[in-house]
Amino acid sequence: MERDQSMTKRRRWNSRKILKALLLLIVVWGLLAWLAARALIVNAPLPSADVIVVLSGSSAYLERTQKAAELYREGRAPLVWLTNDHTRGGWSSALQRNPLFVERATEELIKGGVPADRIRIVPGVASNTRYEALLIKEYAVSERLRSVLIVTSSYHSRRALRTLRQLFAGTEIAIGLEPALGTGTPSLVLWWLQPEGWRTVGVECVKLIYYWLKYG
Repeated sequence: MERDQSMTKRRRWNSRKILKALLLLIVVWGLLAWLAARALIVNAPLPSADVIVVLSGSSAYLERTQKAAELYREGRAPLVWLTNDHTRGGWSSALQRNPLFVERATEELIKGGVPADRIRIVPGVASNTRYEALLIKEYAVSERLRSVLIVTSSYHSRRALRTLRQLFAGTEIAIGLEPALGTGTPSLVLWWLQPEGWRTVGVECVKLIYYWLKYG
């Protein structure tokens, strides 16, 4: 009888110990996940610029163009540039085809109050962030700009800003960046509890490390 009671107490003690360890693990992981997500988001203030540049991002075009249109309405720049990743979205009944995301982005800018003649497409296909930054640099230099205000998704902002500053070094063109937050942007705290969080935050962490290793 005493032996059974002792074993029961030991099991309860072990269960409490395991539960405490699990709770501690969850708290630590949650903190690390928050820190990782927060570290991806940066902001480089630029009160005014020669142009607002919206980075391409396929389905992220909506949050980025809405932010760009807001900045344009505030008078932060007289022009808005779009980069083109040459990918297509879903079917458009109005156009009877699958339009490019850059076309959808153009529509959203116009809806947001940016006149069509104030919108330009940066020449070339933006196949990745680094090549996209290179295209922007070449076009900005050819247009003799002095400042560029970048708009991209919040979790993409650190890698984008780092890449742009690297490639614009020596041009004397000022670079600013405004991160865009959309309704579908995963939470800083709970991103790891949803698949979309891993597709954005998790994948971006890997890409950031890759860029650091490859490009310094």
